[in-house]
Parts: sequence; structure tokens; C-alpha cells
Amino acid sequence: MRLDQITLPLDMHHFADRLRQLRIARGLTQTRLAELLQMTPRSYNRWERGGNTPHLEMLIRIADILQVSLDELVGRIEPQDEPMIRNHELHDLVRQLDELPDEDQLALIRVMDGLMKKTQINRMAGKQPGRSRPRVAA
Repeated sequence: MRLDQITLPLDMHHFADRLRQLRIARGLTQTRLAELLQMTPRSYNRWERGGNTPHLEMLIRIADILQVSLDELVGRIEPQDEPMIRNHELHDLVRQLDELPDEDQLALIRVMDGLMKKTQINRMAGKQPGRSRPRVAA
């Protein structure tokens, strides 16, 4: 088969629906995803309505942020899994942390483990997040 005979049956309205579905599944608003893509919410909204389509470079950025392959993004295949980390900024940090020396990674694991244990203890004690001590009625 020659390269010029290959066609991609991409329905851009299907792309718009898939983009919206993936964004919602990751708990992102249109405004937040537009911020992460460094574009205006209005321009992003045109993609979800099917009015415009992103260029390849932007498709790659969208796929990275939504943690899917390009095939999953454009609807050639179904999304495989839920993202491991829903918060895009945290996801980027984890990728960077994975490149740190083992000693630094171990230190971070200890800090995160301590934070998680503190949070669990506070939940068991009925404390609200962000409060260091219970309110006293006046």
C-alpha cells in the first residue's frame, strides 16, 4: 500500500465530542484546559463545538495534558485507562521527579508519606482540611 492511499477517517465532530468527553473525565473545565494550553477559552471552545480544529503541535499538547495517545484523542481507538494522576501540574511534576537521583526520590517519598498520614489522622479525628485546630464557640 502506498502512503498516498492511506486515508484517515476522522470525523471532526467526533473529535469535538471526544475532546469534551476526555476533558470532563479528567475534571477540567474548558477555561482550565485553555489555560494549560496557553490559549483563550473562546478559541478552545470552538474546538469542542467542532467549529475549528487544532494543528498537529496542539493535538500533541492536548494529548499530553489529557494523558492519552493521539489515536485515543482523535477517536481512532477508545481511551485505554483513566489517567493515573488527574491534576496535570502534579502529573508533570511526577514525570520530572522520576528523573531525580534515588536519594532525592526517597526523601520526597518520606515527605509525601508523612503528609498523607497527617491527612488520614485529621480525617479520623474529624478535622476539616486546612484547619489546624477546631473552632471554639464564643
